[in-house]
Amino acid sequence: MPQNRRDASQGASEIGRSARRSLSQLGWQRTAIALLLLALALFIAMRSWQLPLLRDAEAALYDIRAANFAPPTDTDKRITLVVYTADTNRATGQISPVDRTILAKALTQIDQLGAKGVGIDVLFDSPQDDDELLRASLKAMKTPVFLAYADNRTNPEAITYEQEQDLKAFMASAQTSMVKPASILLETDADGVARRWPRQYSGLPPLLSLALTNAGPDADGRFATYTGPIRYRVPTASDRPVFDKIPIDLLADPETAPLVADAVKGRYVLIGGDFSDFDQFDTPFTRTGNPVTGETRMIGVEVHASMLAQLLDKAWKAPPASWAKVLAAVLVVALGAATAAAQVRTWLLAVAVIAQFALFLAVPFLVERAGYDTLDLPATGWLIGWAIAFTAVSSGLRAINAAQREFAQGALGKYLPRSVAAEIMRNPERLSLHGEKREIFCLFSDLEGFTKLTHAVEPEMIARLLNDYLDRLSAVVLQYGGTLDKFVGDAVVAFWGAPIAYPDDGERAVKAAYAMYLAGEEFRKSVPEGVPKIGRTRVGLHYGEAVVGNFGGEGRIQYTALGDAMNTAARLEGANKPLDTKVLVSREAAERSGLDWFRPMGTVTLRGRRTPVEIFEPVPDLEAEWRGLAVEALSAHEAGEADRVQALTDKILESAHNDDAMMNLIQRLRQTHKGESYVLG
Repeated sequence: MPQNRRDASQGASEIGRSARRSLSQLGWQRTAIALLLLALALFIAMRSWQLPLLRDAEAALYDIRAANFAPPTDTDKRITLVVYTADTNRATGQISPVDRTILAKALTQIDQLGAKGVGIDVLFDSPQDDDELLRASLKAMKTPVFLAYADNRTNPEAITYEQEQDLKAFMASAQTSMVKPASILLETDADGVARRWPRQYSGLPPLLSLALTNAGPDADGRFATYTGPIRYRVPTASDRPVFDKIPIDLLADPETAPLVADAVKGRYVLIGGDFSDFDQFDTPFTRTGNPVTGETRMIGVEVHASMLAQLLDKAWKAPPASWAKVLAAVLVVALGAATAAAQVRTWLLAVAVIAQFALFLAVPFLVERAGYDTLDLPATGWLIGWAIAFTAVSSGLRAINAAQREFAQGALGKYLPRSVAAEIMRNPERLSLHGEKREIFCLFSDLEGFTKLTHAVEPEMIARLLNDYLDRLSAVVLQYGGTLDKFVGDAVVAFWGAPIAYPDDGERAVKAAYAMYLAGEEFRKSVPEGVPKIGRTRVGLHYGEAVVGNFGGEGRIQYTALGDAMNTAARLEGANKPLDTKVLVSREAAERSGLDWFRPMGTVTLRGRRTPVEIFEPVPDLEAEWRGLAVEALSAHEAGEADRVQALTDKILESAHNDDAMMNLIQRLRQTHKGESYVLG
């Protein structure tokens, strides 16, 4: 296999192992929850327009887009609105239903003035005395007329079943080849805003705008099933409305009708009511305001006029392809997940989040500007979907990191005290990644006779005994806040003062040294029958300068200490054997411990060192009187007072004949003169 393919295969394998390890750390329950949240994020990013609360936010953003990109227009010369007003009702004395006599007269004038077509947005759903006059005018029309139709099934708020029957009866009596019904149904979204073309229900005649243009040159078959957004326009100036609006009483009077002839001839005329409390619809301008006139609500007949103008302009707005919406939702969720997983600085993450949110809000505006239908195009849904995906992944990563931190802290806890391990996990920089000089308390321990034991006992037993022994001693080190450096066979190497130094490091180091000896004694008692006798645990402790840090290269690093201080501690441990002591502490370490446990054991020259070392043995239970005798004997030896040394050592011998260490000291004092250092071989 070529090297590059082998490397790629190894890389993929490593990624797979890492992924499996992460999932294992996350756990199946958290994994399932994260997957469910990602699925929810994708669902919301695709279907936010169908979800409560979110659809209101989506609609609000759409209204901003629609209002901002509403095309400005001068007065439309193709459509004219003829309206009943409050003044008309006062003049005719009829409010509901509106006066039909004035409508009949207006239709006659409109027909004579040469209108292109007439749409009536008034329901004739209750019989009136002047119905016969209206029917006569309708039957005489040479201009196509479309009468408003609605049924109780699709518009129960506008018409009852009984009214529907009356409406059908009037339609049948007035219908000719030029007079036909047309649906005036307008549908609003859940928030009551008319944003989209109504559906074409079976059993209803064509929508008013479709009926007016049906089979003519203005027809556009694409609108037959169109349910996209209604294109509302804004006037270029407040004195030039989008549609001319003529009071119906002005047009009904033969004397004043010629004054508005230009507004009727060759145009589609839509007739309806213009009342402040009836047939008013919220539009996208309701939330945002008409930028020119300030009007926010629109009468029903003007909504129909807007739809008719959109049809005449063939401004059919295609929605983005379904696959594009799905792809966008997937990308949004993927971005949320990727952002959560990104290991970048906080300010970069903040910039990335702001940029993505701006993009999610901007894309629908850009799509709207390009002329596409952005109804049902998510914006809030993308934001919420992104946020859920970000939360799912970031929560999962926090759980994984917590598991990794727990594992790492547990691993550190095998070498460092819990408080130090926790501090390093909080502040990793405390664990220097390079060597640095530190003054530390260095400790070496050794188990007497263990090497010989390995030749006399089965390997399985050796392993069991060694693990038990090292567990006991390492537990002591960690109990007293030390850092475990390494195990060398049965030897334990530890230090205090790094990676974090504390004021009582000396006290804890000495107590640990003595406790390790005691732990060794307990271990000796626990050895199974049949195992040869195991010797004592010997400990050496010194305070001095060492280089502490991570060593070993990138392949395998070890946090350890190097230098003369470590070597001195090792030599002190080895000196226990010829001096018949158990724990030896240098003066440098003893003076910094703050303890009064020590009895002096003289001055020795360690192997490999020229400078003598004053040594002490911690004996916490020794009476002060006997500790004082040892101090006096060493003081007399330092002064060269041989007779006094002899007398003091004789006194010590009276009670120390079972103390091997003191017997050894007496012998050394009598063999040397005037503070002479005892040289160890």
